[in-house]
Amino acid sequence: MLHDRVLVRQDGGEGERRSSAGIVIPATATMGRRLSWATAVGVGPNVRSIVVGDRVLFDPDDRSEVELHGKDYVLLRERDVHAVAATRVSSDGTGLYL
Repeated sequence: MLHDRVLVRQDGGEGERRSSAGIVIPATATMGRRLSWATAVGVGPNVRSIVVGDRVLFDPDDRSEVELHGKDYVLLRERDVHAVAATRVSSDGTGLYL
């Protein structure tokens, strides 16, 4: 990975999903703009707030898809990540503004 790039693997699929009430939502259903969670599998040397294994929140419309060894990944810039969910992140901080 170069510069501020983050390679992520999306959690779950783009297929049908189930709402919290148990209703099955088909993959063909259109929804408003919705952010996606993914797991970081690689980070560049200039990435400051993400490490491999972190869960990150990003906009799926602003992504570059990559296939490596038959698996699909998404390539992002660190500035395109909206949030990081990690056990090392303290809840009392305001976070890093990019």
